Amino acid sequence: MSEQELRSKCAESLRKAIDKVAELKAFIGLDGFVDEILHVVDKRESAEKYRRIETIKGLADRIAAASGKSTNIEVVNQRTKLGGNGPIMAYALRSFGFNLTYLGALGYPKLHPVFEEFSKTANVHSIAEPGHTDALEFDDGKVMMGKHAHLKDVNWANIQARFGRDRFIGHFNSDDLIGFVNWTMLPYMSDLWESLLRELCPELTGARRTMFVDLADPEKRPNAEIKRALDLIVKFQNYFDVTLGLNEKEAYEVADVLGLEHGEYTPEGLSKLTLEIYKQLPLDTLVVHPVAYAIAVTDGELKMVEGPYCANPLISTGAGDHFNAGFCLGKAVGLDNELSLLTGVASSGYYVRTAKSPSIENLSELLANWPEK
Repeated sequence: MSEQELRSKCAESLRKAIDKVAELKAFIGLDGFVDEILHVVDKRESAEKYRRIETIKGLADRIAAASGKSTNIEVVNQRTKLGGNGPIMAYALRSFGFNLTYLGALGYPKLHPVFEEFSKTANVHSIAEPGHTDALEFDDGKVMMGKHAHLKDVNWANIQARFGRDRFIGHFNSDDLIGFVNWTMLPYMSDLWESLLRELCPELTGARRTMFVDLADPEKRPNAEIKRALDLIVKFQNYFDVTLGLNEKEAYEVADVLGLEHGEYTPEGLSKLTLEIYKQLPLDTLVVHPVAYAIAVTDGELKMVEGPYCANPLISTGAGDHFNAGFCLGKAVGLDNELSLLTGVASSGYYVRTAKSPSIENLSELLANWPEK
């Protein structure tokens, strides 16, 4: 099947699944951030006009040149928006039509205004104040500078006290998709997982459901903690069909923790590494999504698809979360890994071009009218 035929098949499959999606329930958590999307000024030409630093290397060179001297760096706010891996992924799932319940750090005891629109379209609950991210965006990537102090309040004790143990159990025991994302920035996530595995999982009954997990750039966490998290994720496979999602950087970090050799930094090299990681982590599915393509492995079979790469994105913060939402959408409606990957890259591709979360119809239109490189 040609790439065009595959995209047409994916678009048609998604259109046919719209009614099914409306019946699916997703329970996602547990972070929450207020994101400021920022450009860094290179030269200020007037009160209204400036040239921005276009690359991360450009900013790095500017900072390095200030060593031993000091410098002033101006940033310009492009937009302030709902942030955090969980809220962005959840917002995307809601845009697809899922019945969505979100639990996280969105303001406590009062919801932060940036999440009010989200709360009007989904079943939103908050147990803590949000974090704050200064997202410096460049043509070659982004630098996320976060303030995370409030996220320590996201823990099992506060979930039970402020959301309710029985309410949590109700979703955990029945919703079609359970999503735990942003492990790195939630210091008590591993403790929470241990509690769920000990207290709730042994009581689960009925058909197996799907759990999606995203570590979210674990570089700053000690290897021992990352290994503990991976071990806990594998234990959930006893009760759920678990998908672990990684971007390219995270894949290499996980490989380091597992003691695996990287090989070549190419699509072929990353494919081989993905298979090696999968062998070490006996999960249902492992997904790795670099910027220009995406890889998934289930039952030892690897699939790869190219994405609609965008050289000049309107926004990049949240692209990975939209990929995750799109991949989960595909799997939830019964698509195979290849079509689910296409759904994921279409979702992120639409988002970076429009700064909006797509509907299923938007995804189908993008798949039918694939952007030229």
